[in-house]
Amino acid sequence: MRGWIVALVAAIVVGVVGGGGVWAAAKLSGGGTQPHEVLPGNAIAYVRIDLDPAANQKIAMFDIARKFSATKETFSGDDPRKAAFEALRGNDPKLSHVDYAKDIEPWLGDRIGFAVLPPAQKGADPGPVLAVQVKDEEAARAGLTRMSSGAAEREPMGIAFRDGYAIVAPDQSAADRYAATPPLSEDSRFTGDMDALGEQGVLSFWGDLAQIAQLSTPREATPAALELLKDARFAGALRFGDDYAELTGTARGTDVKTGQTEAVKLGDLPSSTAAALGVTGLGTILQDKWADIEKALGSQSRAPEQYGLTMPDDLVTLLGKSFTLALDGEDLNLATPLGGTGPKVGTILETDPAKAESVLAKLEAAGADAGQAAPGKAHGDGKLIFATSQDYADKLATAGTLRDSESFQKAVPGADDAGFALYADLDKLETLYINDLEGEAKANVAVLRAVGLSGTITEGAAGFTLRVVFN
Repeated sequence: MRGWIVALVAAIVVGVVGGGGVWAAAKLSGGGTQPHEVLPGNAIAYVRIDLDPAANQKIAMFDIARKFSATKETFSGDDPRKAAFEALRGNDPKLSHVDYAKDIEPWLGDRIGFAVLPPAQKGADPGPVLAVQVKDEEAARAGLTRMSSGAAEREPMGIAFRDGYAIVAPDQSAADRYAATPPLSEDSRFTGDMDALGEQGVLSFWGDLAQIAQLSTPREATPAALELLKDARFAGALRFGDDYAELTGTARGTDVKTGQTEAVKLGDLPSSTAAALGVTGLGTILQDKWADIEKALGSQSRAPEQYGLTMPDDLVTLLGKSFTLALDGEDLNLATPLGGTGPKVGTILETDPAKAESVLAKLEAAGADAGQAAPGKAHGDGKLIFATSQDYADKLATAGTLRDSESFQKAVPGADDAGFALYADLDKLETLYINDLEGEAKANVAVLRAVGLSGTITEGAAGFTLRVVFN
């Protein structure tokens, strides 16, 4: 069963990024039964791929794909499922006897879902189950059976049908049972998590972190580490906009109290910023959860003490309300030549400046012993800034206008309210690597404009959006 499941999943995935413009133009409806409406409700993990998402998603995905040489030509074909299957068959001799037009095309639909079920008993493996949308049940049964018949030893497989889907399991008894059990769509935790995502795009996924951790966590993990995941779930989706692709996700059901009291405000950085990372509230979270973290990390939790720090107090002071790390794009040169200044890097700590300077002095002393120069320093309103040069520290102490950049606005949605954020202006950073590329590789890299991450942390939940913006 495993071999052809991998082949079928791969075929749909390749179809997402290698489909045809003619096929897309004819199929812009979306809607219909989704895999989570037919897969078992006790699933601990779930993945869905949809080749017939909402029209806006489909059009944006194809427009972006045409920007790259690797996918430009394939997006002018016909059925993406056929192109993907033929490519797979060419690399898998077990599928050489399968004919797409005769054995696959007549029944294969647009959606596929895969779920992992908890082990039937302690020590057993998790149970896999596949839901494939079909247009003809009889043809689907014949086609799926034919796909599995190419192996030297035919793999066991059970097939049942439910609301337009083939439910495929390791044996017939399991397939029949899964097709009759209450579906995942009736799990209020699942539906609540997925509703929080909004548009689910081309691909979406969900998992029960607590149950997954019990199956996959190394034996040496402490009970305290597992306790941090109690009742936690995650969900995510891959979506497309006019000139960006985004992965959005949520983590819910944790017992972590929010440390976010304000936004991190990367938009206040200088307009020349090439990259930045900011997080707010880590000091509060660290202080609140230190006992659990200390148990989870064991002796490693005391590693900073080698630099003279008192844990966790000094680290809480440094993290404060927020910290921001920035890289300037002016005269960017990561390799420092003889007599050069190297990259301009700085950190902004929103905290008690006097206490933070005391902690920083300990780190400076440790750095001096290692031959490192003291950083440049500046002060703002309730902030301590230190940087690789005094000029850059002073620059960071003054409110900048990065928020006015179109690239920043597109890459970091909701930046003014984000509790954590990351930004990389690839048009500025590409000077570090683009001259080492040639031909199509260089052209493809030039299409990339910016990368951004933004998110929030609330009581028991966190959400994020990761975006790649294209020129």
